[in-house]
Amino acid sequence: MLKRLLENRYLSYWAVLLIDMVLCCISAVVSIVAVRYFGGVGSLSWTSVMWMMLGAMVVNVLCFYIFRTYKNVIRHSSLKGLWSIGLAMMLKAVVFYVLIHALPSFHWGEKAILLGVLLDLLLSVVLLIGARVVMLVVYDWVVAHANDTRKRVLVYGIGDKSVALTTRLFKSPHYRIAGFLTYGTEMSGYKVSELRTYYFRNAEDFEKVLELSSADAVLFAIDEDAKSERERLIKYCSERPQKPIKVLVAPQVDEFDGDSINKMKMRDIRIEDLLGRDEIQINREEIYNSFHGKVVMVTGGAGSIGSEICRQMADLGVKKLVIFDMAETPLHEIRLELEKKYPQLDFVPFIGDVRSAKRLQVAFDRYHPEIVFHAAAYKHVPLMEENPCEAVLSNVLGSKNVADQCVKNNVEKVVMISTDKAVNPTNVMGCSKRLAEIYCQSLGMAIASGKAQGRTKFVTTRFGNVLGSNGSVIPHFRKQIEQGGPVTVTHPKINRFFMTIPEACRLVMEAATMSNGNEIFVFEMGEPVMIVDLARKMIKLAGYMPDKDIEIKFTGLRPGEKLYEEVLSNEENTIPTDHHKIKIAKVREYDFEVVAAKYEELIDTAKGGDVVESVRRMKQIVPEFKSNNSEFEALDREIEAQEQAKEQIA
Repeated sequence: MLKRLLENRYLSYWAVLLIDMVLCCISAVVSIVAVRYFGGVGSLSWTSVMWMMLGAMVVNVLCFYIFRTYKNVIRHSSLKGLWSIGLAMMLKAVVFYVLIHALPSFHWGEKAILLGVLLDLLLSVVLLIGARVVMLVVYDWVVAHANDTRKRVLVYGIGDKSVALTTRLFKSPHYRIAGFLTYGTEMSGYKVSELRTYYFRNAEDFEKVLELSSADAVLFAIDEDAKSERERLIKYCSERPQKPIKVLVAPQVDEFDGDSINKMKMRDIRIEDLLGRDEIQINREEIYNSFHGKVVMVTGGAGSIGSEICRQMADLGVKKLVIFDMAETPLHEIRLELEKKYPQLDFVPFIGDVRSAKRLQVAFDRYHPEIVFHAAAYKHVPLMEENPCEAVLSNVLGSKNVADQCVKNNVEKVVMISTDKAVNPTNVMGCSKRLAEIYCQSLGMAIASGKAQGRTKFVTTRFGNVLGSNGSVIPHFRKQIEQGGPVTVTHPKINRFFMTIPEACRLVMEAATMSNGNEIFVFEMGEPVMIVDLARKMIKLAGYMPDKDIEIKFTGLRPGEKLYEEVLSNEENTIPTDHHKIKIAKVREYDFEVVAAKYEELIDTAKGGDVVESVRRMKQIVPEFKSNNSEFEALDREIEAQEQAKEQIA
């Protein structure tokens, strides 16, 4: 009860004023008595004493009012507040000295009067400051010990941001700092902000620290510290034989408002923080020169990749940013974000569907984009396997419409976002993206060879799964963990390549900058990650034991899904570039006139809703499209039988 009172209410300034008045009156009485008995002066009449006390009260009220000392929140007292008390008491001493001389019945000598005034000044300052110190000590003790159920956390490091957490978290209802944690023995035995500094060199040291500090979690002040310790401290936390220790990251200053500092809550460390590689180096100057001052349009600009491209374009100082998307709520959210972070940015949220050529034409005619990033697409494999016609209309027709409008409006460059699932596709979604690649590349090559009019250059970029993107496995796992499980994995041997959203978008811009046109760029994705290992790691980082606290359940491969994606870049299927993370894919070239004719037939079939015939035409255009774990495997057998029959006839 007392703790709640102290945490949620401030002491009334009337109470503070009353306490200060009482202390100042005590100071005046003590000063008079001390000078009277130890200063060798004569006695005072009761009338003089009463006048002195009344005068002291009036003068004190006046001085407190002038310097507003009673309106300072004591729990947030600072050096400036103490100076105001000192100045108020100095003013009181001067005024009091004048008033004593004005009393006709006061017969003390000048020396005694001066001694009494100075003694009163000293006692007043000591009593007022002492009272505030006592209040702070009592408050600190109550908050720290009264019914304390807060999580005890060890703050990593003793840098400025780490130490600042002691202030930011002091009144937190969720967390209590148990001390600081550093690697190595250099700070052993030291105290920082009156808190003990613990050290660790290995897992055994860390276990001793946990025993001494009774800590429930480790808290990082900045993301970079967490990344630097992902193979050491975070590993100790997540791979303990006993229950894993929770790992937290403090929100940055711009992630909460000033009014909510005391209510802020740490976030769990994200798997994205740990799987991301070291920052990829890109040619920032060249990228800046390529996009600065340009009118840029991003289709699908409210999605995970599209919105990050928009943020990075805003940082580059584009002339105008047109965000083209059909999703109303995400478009509204990215609008609010950009208005807050980039108030000088000239940007336009434009609601439209890439399947509508007329709506695209309105956007192009109105804003005349010079560079277009085409990120609008359906991307979920199982959904597109169940809705092939919609995959064709969105990913193939939509890409065709964007490409045609760009050529028609003399756009300088089009950057199409593709996927690793377009490599030897085993599902409708991957094939639809491969079809989009084929159209853009064949159109660009027709322009370059003079077979088609225009000046637009087409660039395609392929990469694997993006960490934390909308609908991806990581947010799905995180939600399942929050609900207590089970965490569902399709197959114990399934793996995927991963890349962070900012990393992917930086490489997209780098590829767009280095492109001469009509290339398909693929990104070095590193080593694939086992999805079941990813699930286990996320469960441990959340402070639980896999298969004990939270079950991992295998559900079987979904339609169109395969155990592993094709390696995007190796010496056999790519050509190196000046950037070691970016290579050019070796792909079959298509004649644009043939492609255009076949695409018209495919799109008309999809518009008619003929699912089987649509998929059959997709397989005819992309012969490497072999369905896996899907009803459309029957089409592969049918096509194979037809080819064998032709060979026998020949």
